[in-house]
Amino acid sequence: MAEAVRRRGKDRSDDRRSGDRLFDRELDHLPAEARWREWMHRVEATIFAASEPVTRETLARIVGKSCSIDLLIDDIREELRGRPYDLVAVAGGFRHLTRPAYADAIRSAFGTGVGGNERSVDLTQSEVLVLMCIGYFQPITRGELSSFFGKEISRDFIGHLRGAGLIASGPRSPTPGAPYTYVTTKEFLLEFGLDTLRDLPDFEALEDAGLLSKEKLLAGDILPAVETEMRADDEFS
Repeated sequence: MAEAVRRRGKDRSDDRRSGDRLFDRELDHLPAEARWREWMHRVEATIFAASEPVTRETLARIVGKSCSIDLLIDDIREELRGRPYDLVAVAGGFRHLTRPAYADAIRSAFGTGVGGNERSVDLTQSEVLVLMCIGYFQPITRGELSSFFGKEISRDFIGHLRGAGLIASGPRSPTPGAPYTYVTTKEFLLEFGLDTLRDLPDFEALEDAGLLSKEKLLAGDILPAVETEMRADDEFS
């Protein structure tokens, strides 16, 4: 029985290798311009068909070794310039998104921003601010988040963000009691249309402008307008 399973697994592996040999990535028989056009079509079709952002590694499986994925994406985006949707880098890959100008039309048709750049999770301002802090300061504990805002961030509040898939447990903190820390997820990047965390507004620039400082936040010295809003929001606890 075990031998039969191994043999079937080997046969499937051989089939995949055979399929790879039959699939022509290089397209050497085509003129350079036609070859590039075919690579563009393959990449756009693959991204269009995917339900998740498609990585460069995945796209590299369908084009020749000498092909630049970034240049292909640039040319595809140029052709889409006048279209109501675009090809964007998000969460470490590429996906098609409708342009913000058509959000009202999509909302009128479906009652939601399906397929567009709008958030898929209904977030309060408080949740957005907490996510912002986790994004900048991760890994971070619930106690540190509570210090930021001068009010306890409840387990239920954290649980809601975890249930939405926007944060996950990080490593244990080296502080007494070794509390759990929290980090953002791929869903966080998708939710806010970010390719990587490096796409968050530059933290050093915010610090230089006096708008954000971890030390000030931990000391409870946050902007009065934000503090007032956070204290008025009953969803924290």
